[in-house]
Amino acid sequence: MIKVTQALILAGGQATRMRPYTDDAPKAMVPVAGAPIVGYQLAWLAAHDVESVTVSGGYKYEMIADYVGDGSRFGLRVAYAIEDEPLGRGGGLKYAARQLADPQAPFFVLNGDVITTFSLGDLANFHTGHDGAVTIALSPYRSNWGVADLGGDLIRGFTQSPELPYWINAGIYVFNHDVVELLPDKGDHEDSTFPELAARGRLVGYRLSGYWRGIDTVKDVIEASKEIRAHDRLLPEELRTTDPNS
Repeated sequence: MIKVTQALILAGGQATRMRPYTDDAPKAMVPVAGAPIVGYQLAWLAAHDVESVTVSGGYKYEMIADYVGDGSRFGLRVAYAIEDEPLGRGGGLKYAARQLADPQAPFFVLNGDVITTFSLGDLANFHTGHDGAVTIALSPYRSNWGVADLGGDLIRGFTQSPELPYWINAGIYVFNHDVVELLPDKGDHEDSTFPELAARGRLVGYRLSGYWRGIDTVKDVIEASKEIRAHDRLLPEELRTTDPNS
């Protein structure tokens, strides 16, 4: 099995849906239970034998660089690929991937708005075993609404935010190095590269198990903070930027 030891974090977007958190900070620096999203990501990567990380930044990237530095306090080597102009997720990914520690080796990719705890080693092994060009981690789809439990026309009760029999893109991937040249110079790879790979039978889905949370709205920040406190997943005090109970 191939050991994947490098990763790329896409942290360049403005995330207007996260205002007011992102009025003065990039999305990756939004605090969840006292620590920025990117802090949870880097700690998770380091715990799964990743050695080097490239952060693709744009909007207020200086705040990420000030917090993360060279990555040494996470046990990582961290570099930055900064866009001079907005390139979109696919363009930013292509630009940053060319600056990885080893551009000829496979690498993990994380959207800058997810917190998770599943095994990256299992994801890498699955990718290798399925001979895909890209493997996408998939999370069960959880409804944002309560669902009525029916017996005929009678409502027996409600299930709040149940998991439904669908799988969503979890924003975490393994890429083979040769996919980089298929990415758009500008735009979104999910509109171009991924459909092309799917048509060729080279896009693989890995159903993850374990904690996963996408941070897309203010409500997500509040709920993720509660979950992290409830399951004792707080980052160490030296990696926090605010009170974890605020």
